[in-house]
Amino acid sequence: MTTPPTAPTGSLACCVEGNRPMASGTETLSGILPLDKPAGLTSAAAVARVKKIGGRVKVGHLGTLDPMATGLLPLCLGEGTKAAPYLSIADKAYEGVILLGVITDTLDVTGTVAERRKVPDLASIDLESLAARFTGNIEQVPPAFSAIKKGGVPMYRLARKGEAPAMDPRRVRITFLELSVAGPERLSVRLRCSKGTYVRSLARDIGEALGCGGTLEALRRTGFGRLDLASAVTLAELEEGGRERLRRALIPLSEALSDLRPVRVDDETAGRLRRGQQQALASAPPPRRAGETGRVLGPAGELVAVVREQEGRWRLDRVFAESAPCGP
Repeated sequence: MTTPPTAPTGSLACCVEGNRPMASGTETLSGILPLDKPAGLTSAAAVARVKKIGGRVKVGHLGTLDPMATGLLPLCLGEGTKAAPYLSIADKAYEGVILLGVITDTLDVTGTVAERRKVPDLASIDLESLAARFTGNIEQVPPAFSAIKKGGVPMYRLARKGEAPAMDPRRVRITFLELSVAGPERLSVRLRCSKGTYVRSLARDIGEALGCGGTLEALRRTGFGRLDLASAVTLAELEEGGRERLRRALIPLSEALSDLRPVRVDDETAGRLRRGQQQALASAPPPRRAGETGRVLGPAGELVAVVREQEGRWRLDRVFAESAPCGP
């Protein structure tokens, strides 16, 4: 959602680094780390720095933030990388600033200025009505500088060479949008949106609706599903506190997936499920509706598996190994 990146904001794959087992005698870290990413750092670089603190543990990130953007970047550690498909679909919340009267090739201030236009008197604009035009299900054209692939090639690579084709509009959902004047040529924006929404594109479209164009000047992610910045930790805190600070900052997987219905089982059933024995689900409470997804919890509330309803019965979707406790 900002600059020409290695992978821009809005990308939802969990990119994973490091898959070698921990040395004998060292507990494996597993969980979700709510990281407050600083400006000037790619999401991949943030992963590398956390991996250095955690040692030989798998680390991946959800919902890429571009270098210019700051804020909540959830990282998946250890068994947490298996939870990525269930977490990446969550809505995101952002705060940002739109610079009006400036049009750039990347749709943010890190790009090349293509055009400048006069900005109307913002005091005369009904910002509430303007925001309403972009609230709900809308069609949005993604930026050419994005990680969306055409023919297997990321668009930003083609855009850098001036070869990016016209992008097709996509349906996204903005459930909340608030605009306010932040200066003679700037608007502050607060929003909550579905995956795949580009705030850069929103800045462009709001600027065009005002007749002056616009580009994204600043962006901070403030929420990701149930996660918010209140629970986030900085890289400086992690690098000062080391592996123990990292362990305490992790959110247990059973808590991170708390949107899923809990399905509780005893210790024996948990062990059988971890060995991939589908028949052990016969003793679990049954699904309540078609297509339901549940999180199987052991006696201590630990995550054992994620299950999905199929033909009226639970089926294993993902199994999680036992891991050391995390959190405070």
